[in-house]
Amino acid sequence: MSEGPLISIIVPVLDEAAAIGDQLDRLALLTGRWQVIVVDGGSRDETCEIASRHSSRPLVLGAPAGRALQMNAGACAAAGEALLFLHADTQLPADAHASLSRALADRSTLGGNFALRFDGGDRFSRLLASWYALQRRAGIYYGDSAIWLRAAAFRRLGGFRALPIMEDYDLVRRLERCGRTRCLPGPAVTSARRWRRLGLARTVASWVAIRWLYLAGVPAARLARLYPHAR
Repeated sequence: MSEGPLISIIVPVLDEAAAIGDQLDRLALLTGRWQVIVVDGGSRDETCEIASRHSSRPLVLGAPAGRALQMNAGACAAAGEALLFLHADTQLPADAHASLSRALADRSTLGGNFALRFDGGDRFSRLLASWYALQRRAGIYYGDSAIWLRAAAFRRLGGFRALPIMEDYDLVRRLERCGRTRCLPGPAVTSARRWRRLGLARTVASWVAIRWLYLAGVPAARLARLYPHAR
């Protein structure tokens, strides 16, 4: 399908050799007009080589390490009407382009995310997804749910702030204050592996605690040290 808006997918990576090939395989199967940009933050493995050799020929860039800096670099190189920021371990739904096209047809919609499901299909994953959906009703969501927004809106917001943690939530807060957003049905699917190690109670507690500490003004650098597995 070659109709509809061009949408730039920006994938920040760091030592993702085990995941980037599969991610690019999945993206290559999606219908729609896509530009795929992989932004490497200084990988010491074969991430860049795998991405550069991939048959889909994504644009592969280098940037200083840090998701915010990497995603901003990708956005600067993007040609799409809309930008979609995608983690290496998050899978987009097959109809992602159609969903985004319908949302972008409404000029009052500035951006949003996708409904999120955690892989595994067990009780832990279902409960985690339920908590995430509850947060989304309050306008709270993060980068693992594939944040997207119009390129013009991203520029008006000034892009991601150079934070070592919570850069996604910071952008979302500003986006939610700026205008209408939509949570597209999806779902996108992300890995529950790192959260499974913590368990449900500690995972939810950590999400809530870090968000409130951030809102209370605790510097993001301190939060990153408090929770080193957040990225």
